[in-house]
Parts: sequence; C-alpha cells; structure tokens
Amino acid sequence: MEFSTTWNDALRSFADELCRFETTAGNEAAAQRWLADTLEEWGFETYQWEADPDVLANHPSFPDDPTAIETAARPNVGGVLEFGNPDVGQTLVLNGHVDVVPAGNGWDADPFEPRWTDGDGETGETLTARGATDMKCGLAACVFAARHLASAEPAIDGRLVVESVVGEEEGGIGAAAAALENPYPFSRDAAIVAEPTQCRPVIATEGSLMKRLRLEGRSAHAATRWHGQSVLPPFERIRRAFDDLEAERGERVTHPLYEEFPIPWPVCVGRVEAGNWASSVPDELTAELRIGVAPGETVDEVEREFEQRLSTLVADDPFFDSNPPDFERFSIQFEPAEIDADEPIVRAVQDAMASAGLTATEPRGATYGADSRHYVHAGIPTVVFGPGDIQQAHFPEESIEWDDVLTAGETIATAASVFLTT
Repeated sequence: MEFSTTWNDALRSFADELCRFETTAGNEAAAQRWLADTLEEWGFETYQWEADPDVLANHPSFPDDPTAIETAARPNVGGVLEFGNPDVGQTLVLNGHVDVVPAGNGWDADPFEPRWTDGDGETGETLTARGATDMKCGLAACVFAARHLASAEPAIDGRLVVESVVGEEEGGIGAAAAALENPYPFSRDAAIVAEPTQCRPVIATEGSLMKRLRLEGRSAHAATRWHGQSVLPPFERIRRAFDDLEAERGERVTHPLYEEFPIPWPVCVGRVEAGNWASSVPDELTAELRIGVAPGETVDEVEREFEQRLSTLVADDPFFDSNPPDFERFSIQFEPAEIDADEPIVRAVQDAMASAGLTATEPRGATYGADSRHYVHAGIPTVVFGPGDIQQAHFPEESIEWDDVLTAGETIATAASVFLTT
C-alpha cells in the first residue's frame, strides 16, 4: 500500500489543522487536547503527563529554581498502538514537539493561517506556517506512519508510541519528563525524533552552554568622556578572546560527523545591551552567549574552558583591576548526545531510506540540540530523522515542501516495521 496514495489527503488536513494552533510556550493545551481526542478516535490508547518542575530542577538542562520552569497546564500526549503480543516484542517511540517559537515579524500573512502554494516536487505544494518545519509536519508524519503500519496488519509483536511533547524550545520539558519518569507501563527500546533533517539520519547532536556576561565601568558626560571608563572596549577584547577560543576549539576538538561544518562548535553573542543614555559614557553592559559543546564533551568542561580564558584576559587587563566581570549561567543548558551508527534503529532507518529511494543514508551530526538527547541519556537509542530543512526553523515565512513530508512518513513507517520485526 503506497503511503502517499493512501494518506496524502488525511495527512494534509491533519498538518493544516495542527498548524492553526498557536502553540507558543505555555499555550499548547488546546492543541494537545485536540490531538489526544484525534488519536483516540483513530484507535490509539492515549497517555498524558505533565512535567514535575521539582524533578526537572535537578536535571542539568534546567534552572535550579523549580519556579523558573513552567510546566502547569502543559500536557504531553502519547498514543500507543500494539501489535501481536506486545510484551514479547519491542517498543519504538516516534516523537515530535508541538510547541513553536513566537512568529515575530517578516510574514506576508497570518503565520497561524496555513498557506498552500505552488512548490517543487510531484505534488507541487509548499506549506507555509509557523511550525510547518519545526516541527508539526514531522509530528504529523509520525502519526500517519503509525496509522500506515497498523493498517497493513503486520504479523509482528511490539508497540508504536507517537509522542507529542511540549517545551522543546525551553530545554525539552516534556521529553525530559518522559525520559526521567516513564509515563507508560512498559519500557522503550528505541526512538525516532522527527526534527527537520532533510530526511537524513542524525545520530549526534551538539550541546550548548548559555552564559551571561556583565561588565561595569564608570560613567561620564559625553563631552568629557575621557573621565569615564566605557565598557565597550573591554567587551570587545573579551569577544575577540572568545572568537579565538572558538577557532582553537574548531581545530583541537574533532569529530568525524562534524568535519563538514565550517564552525563545528559555534560561539554566538546573541544579545548585547549597554549604557542608558546617548550623552553618557556606557558604564554597564550585559551580553548573552550560546557556546557549542561537542559530542563527547560536557557542558561543565566547556564552561571551565571559557571561564579560564576570561580569567587569563582579566589578569592581564588593567581595566578589570577595579571592575571584575561577572560570568554566569542562565536559561537552559543542552548536553550533547550521540549513539553508535550500528544501533538497530539506525540500521532500520537506513534500510527504510533505501526502500524509499533515498541515497544519503550516511549518519550525520547536527550543530543544534534536540529532545533526542533526553532519551539517549536514559539509555534509549534515538535517531533524529524528519522532513524539512533546519534553516527554515524559527524563520519568517517558515515553509516545507509537501513531498518531503510524504517521503518522511513513508520512511518512518518502513523503519518502524523493520525495527519491530528484528
């Protein structure tokens, strides 16, 4: 039974409806209720859970203060299909997150009113909406991959679990909760996270360290600015030192799956705020940085490297004699994760790709983090594989080619079949 012929219209309608929900952080509940009802209507046994902020506060990805982790009224949904004698077979999780980042500016129309336009490929359709790529179409592909496998009535034993989790953009709230405290009455053997990978298998994801830098100087009137101490030149010296360390780490910290990237472990100064008046020397500065962490490293190790580089600079810079900088963690941290290329779930995805005519089957690494790390750290081998291009994620006019979604759905269904029969 060909996937696109059987499921195209229903999958299209499902993805369209899912993209209409404005599921920004804390606003996922309505979509999750709709999804749970829909899965139950289609014969899935459903489970729901909310994350415990006290448990997450003890996890390295999240703030230490439970009150800083928003979990209330943010349900996660799992839909289960069982085959044969499920207790003697394996269980495969197909995971996607329903939350999206705010739409922002730059859209030609309402970002939560999906638009279908002419595109590339056989269907000639492109879907544009916030979350179309990141990652509601991947989640939709998982749902219909499970339905496709069930409709074939396979002679296999095992389970498929389709998960829709919340808070991925905030460190993986729903997935971390599922990894730390299994919400199901059975164990899980492997997972596929359908983030946008251009339908290529990703087995390593990068970690990230979030740091906030604060500097203080001395204000003065702009007309006599030589009496002040501007924070801008010392900040620029720190930024250059971190740029140098980024380059050094790119040469020194190597990984075979990251050789294709020009900057494998990026350092991004994403936000800078300085001064308070145009006619005054800026005497305070706050900068927020994201620092890449390679698979095989830990967030703590990389943090020590950058703190040491800052300490070395400070020791040789007279500005800091009376103005020591403050450099502290904030927000969420992502530990890197990696699985072996010989894991059965990796081979299952590769076999399914070959069946679908996809030739780029070699495992890759990604410079972003994903919910896969939570499952990997819980001992559940996880592949990241899904439709769309990560370059569309968080962008205005976020779009995905519909052919890619159909291909992903068919490939995930085949991969599930292969995995559950091995």
